[in-house]
Amino acid sequence: MHFKLHIVLLRFHSNFLYKIFFSGETMNSLLRLSQLAGPAHMRALHSSSSVWSKVPLSKFEPNAYLPYERLSQNVKIVKDRLKRPLTLSEKILYGHLDQPKTQDIERGVSYLRLRPDRVAMQDATAQMAMLQFISSGLPKTAVPSTIHCDHLIEAQKGGVPDLTRAKELNKEVFNFLATAGSKYGVGFWKPGSGIIHQIILENYAFPGLLLIGTDSHTPNGGGLGGLCIGVGGADAVDVMADIPWELKCPKVIGIKLTGKLNGWTSAKDVILKVADILTVKGGTGAIVEYYGPGVDSISATGMGTICNMGAEIGATTSVFPYNESMYKYLEATGRKAIADEARKYKDLLTADDGAHYDQIIEINLDTLTPHVNGPFTPDLASPIDKLGENAKKNDWPLDVKVSLIGSCTNSSYEDMTRAASIAKQALDKGLKAKTIFTITPGSEQVRATIERDGLSKIFSDFGGMVLANACGPCIGQWDRKDVKKGEKNTIVTSYNRNFTGRNDANPATHGFVTSPDITTAMAISGRLDFNPLTDELTAADGSKFKLQPPTGLDLPPKGYDPGEDTFQAPAGSGSVDVSPSSDRLQLLEPFDKWDGKDLTDMKILIKVKGKCTTDHISAAGPWLKYRGHLDNISNNLFLTAVNAENGEMNKVKNQVTGEYGAVPATARKYKADGVRWVAVGDENYGEGSSREHAALEPRHLGGRAIIVKSFARIHETNLKKQGMLPLTFANPADYDKIDPSDEVSIVGLNSFAPGKPLTGVFKKQNGSKVEVTLNHTFNEQQIEWFKAGSALNRMKEVFAQSK
Repeated sequence: MHFKLHIVLLRFHSNFLYKIFFSGETMNSLLRLSQLAGPAHMRALHSSSSVWSKVPLSKFEPNAYLPYERLSQNVKIVKDRLKRPLTLSEKILYGHLDQPKTQDIERGVSYLRLRPDRVAMQDATAQMAMLQFISSGLPKTAVPSTIHCDHLIEAQKGGVPDLTRAKELNKEVFNFLATAGSKYGVGFWKPGSGIIHQIILENYAFPGLLLIGTDSHTPNGGGLGGLCIGVGGADAVDVMADIPWELKCPKVIGIKLTGKLNGWTSAKDVILKVADILTVKGGTGAIVEYYGPGVDSISATGMGTICNMGAEIGATTSVFPYNESMYKYLEATGRKAIADEARKYKDLLTADDGAHYDQIIEINLDTLTPHVNGPFTPDLASPIDKLGENAKKNDWPLDVKVSLIGSCTNSSYEDMTRAASIAKQALDKGLKAKTIFTITPGSEQVRATIERDGLSKIFSDFGGMVLANACGPCIGQWDRKDVKKGEKNTIVTSYNRNFTGRNDANPATHGFVTSPDITTAMAISGRLDFNPLTDELTAADGSKFKLQPPTGLDLPPKGYDPGEDTFQAPAGSGSVDVSPSSDRLQLLEPFDKWDGKDLTDMKILIKVKGKCTTDHISAAGPWLKYRGHLDNISNNLFLTAVNAENGEMNKVKNQVTGEYGAVPATARKYKADGVRWVAVGDENYGEGSSREHAALEPRHLGGRAIIVKSFARIHETNLKKQGMLPLTFANPADYDKIDPSDEVSIVGLNSFAPGKPLTGVFKKQNGSKVEVTLNHTFNEQQIEWFKAGSALNRMKEVFAQSK
């Protein structure tokens, strides 16, 4: 007999009192309550649920178990209601519904209230997430959660010296995250452990998982059949605080794979081709679900690569169905019990026959060729046989300066063995890399294993430098010295993102993303127009030769070498201190509540022209060190966004004084003078990273609304969470009616309601007015966030009301 438990959390001083009401469904709430109640209670309560499964979620959480029985029960309830077959992504999502009996379910329309299994945070975004969690006043996270130190390690001289330097430079931040994690029940992966997504794949991902992570490439876990979704820190706080997480019910794009990967074609080429087809916004509001006979020719880590870069098409996440590749990877990473349990639930972990997809794309792996995407956007695809022609036609620099392999997208053992097989061919012919060549292991486990198996020596002999187990150049943490700022040049990477200035803060760098195989081949030739499938190289003895297709191993024959133990388990106690004089960390002050009136006579801080990613709104690179200090990091607001008025970056007109200045300084001046402002933008505004600083900074500096043609999913939610108004032109052509000198009023807020547009009134300098219809996607709960000033403010109100 199972029970449904509605838990009312009553906060009394620093303790929680619980009222439990039984009404006949599952034990979901009891399990969440057990996690808040502490380890002793967890053991007692989880033992009552072990009739379902005694398989722990991970070796780090022995008292939290796989949720397959609960998921099966919830999916049955939903299928009985909908009376239709379900896709895999629907099964996982609907299996995690908070109220499966009553939840409205309509793709692209309804908002789902979900109960994720766990939360993962990288160190740059974890700072703000943990500061927000501390502000909530809660004693402990309600679900298993982890922090991963991977973003704050700059690539300079190599793995060991760079890690040593990073630990010293970021000592204050790492200590804050370690102590906050220990006190609030969050596992802490120390600097050097590896990139968050690789650690999740190796230790926490499992088929059927629902995970939210504060990084846009969280979907990497789809390689093991989980729905892993990138979010902002405020969403993570909701889940850690035991509040159901909201997600607009996604549409489902089905990608049918036929044939088999072969030769030079790799898993990376699948997602490069998908990006070509769907573009950077084609997946917005949808989950991409792969299926078909071709799936079985791809390794689990290869499937992770495909899901990882799915973030670049705007998809909510991507996922593969359970198969034997997943079983083998789980077994190889010490999780055979999970693999065995997943095998029992294979029907739950694959799509139903006849399931409906909103769009279907078919890719034949037999005929798929290697692709190279870029520059400046990850959806500009060139098949390898067309790359040279495209480069010459567009005047892309043909000499490759740097070749970089690894990152969270492509740093598996399979990736490393394939790249090493190519480097070894060059060495055998007396050649080394002509370009600078770097290797980023995804984790300490991968680093230790490739070192033990001799791959690191091959890369070193080839002229390569093994960097720290961290994000490094992929996110702009690269102290690049070989070219000057502004010098036009080409780099080739196996990364996932290549926006302007993304890797080295040089807007003239032409970044191309491809597989580690093609990246390594181009390191040998030194040319962007080199096609390893057809072109010859000259050996040291003058003879001509062609590279043979790469060979590699999905998994290490000797097993993985775990390397150094870098995990800190939470103690559930301790203290967390933030110095008022710190320039790295700053406790948060609540944003002001809505005053109940329309927003009138606001200035336009900037009208952005063209692409405006979260990198344009809140740059990474050297600014990462301020991710825990809202006021300091706000000095990077809109630094690289192009001003439509003058075509320049970081130069806008103060519409009060008439003077031109930097964007952040102008925003600060408006705020100091009590002048509210808006920003106006183009299509797919906020694409790219999940960083919520791109929403926090405008709010902190006095912004009230962002008005654009369309939004990327994560950023739109992040703006709502911080009490901003993300609005879209009902007619995108109205963007052209707006002048940077207009005064803006947003009217209709007194009757603000779901599905009811607002009106934007733009007053011209000559006194005339232009009225435009502004759409929004707020639901009733999100409107409460706006009224309260932020989602965190609203959370505090709810807790206060329950006292």
